[in-house]
Amino acid sequence: MPKEPLTRLGVPKLWHQDRESLWKFARQVVVPITLRLAPTAAYGVERIPRDRGVVLAANHFSGVDHPLIGAFCPGIVYFLAKSELFEIPVLGEALSWMGVISIRRGESDRDAVRCAREHVRAGEIVCIHIEGTRQRLGYPGEIHPGGLMIAMQEGAPVVPLGLDTFGWSPTNRRLCALVFGEPIELDHLPRNRKGYDEAGRLVREDMVRLWRLAAEAAAAGLPPVLPDGAKRSGPVAPGGSQDGARPIAVAD
Repeated sequence: MPKEPLTRLGVPKLWHQDRESLWKFARQVVVPITLRLAPTAAYGVERIPRDRGVVLAANHFSGVDHPLIGAFCPGIVYFLAKSELFEIPVLGEALSWMGVISIRRGESDRDAVRCAREHVRAGEIVCIHIEGTRQRLGYPGEIHPGGLMIAMQEGAPVVPLGLDTFGWSPTNRRLCALVFGEPIELDHLPRNRKGYDEAGRLVREDMVRLWRLAAEAAAAGLPPVLPDGAKRSGPVAPGGSQDGARPIAVAD
C-alpha cells in the first residue's frame, strides 16, 4: 500500500500545492466543524506580534488543541508534533501539507529544530506544547525548556498560551477557552542550561496563570472580557480577518 496515497492521486493540486490556499480552505471547512464540536473563544489574540517571528508556548490537554489554536491564530501556525503521527496513512500527509513539523520525542532532533528556527526567522508563528506530551490530570505539567531554545537562539519573543480543553471529547462537547499572554523576551538570559531553565520557569509561570483564566472563562460561559482586560475574539475568517463579535458555536 502506498505510504502517501492522496499525494499520489494528486490531491495537493486542488489547492495548487500552496499552503496559504490550503489554510484558507481549512478555515472555511475545518474550523466550523471544530467549533461545532468544541465551542470555544480565544482571548488576547491581539498580543501575538505580527511584525516578527514568534514562538507560542502552550499547555496540552486534548487532541482538539491544535485545530483550536490554528482556528484563532492569524496566518499559518507551524506546529511541532510527534513523528509517530506522520506514520498514520492520510493523517501524516495532511499534517505535512499543513506545515506541521515532525519531531522525534526523547532525542535530539536537529532537523526539526532547524526547520522551526527557519520559520521563526522568516517571521512566522511556531507553536510548541512545552510539556512535551498531553497531560492527563487536568493541570499543566512540568515543561521541557528545550523548545524555548528555538526562540532564544533566534532572538524571538515567546507568547505563553493557556488552554482549558481538559475532558473535551466528541461526546463531551464542553466549552473551551484559549488565553494568549503578553510576549516574553528572553534575550537577557544566557544560552546555557541555567538560562534555559530560567526561561522555562518564567514561561511556565505565566502559562499556568493564563490556563487559570481560560478555565474561569469557560466556567463563566465565555464572557466578552477577562479580568486582565483581554477581549474575546472569534476565529480567523478565511480571508484573514478576526471578528470578536462573530457568534461562537454552542453544542447541542
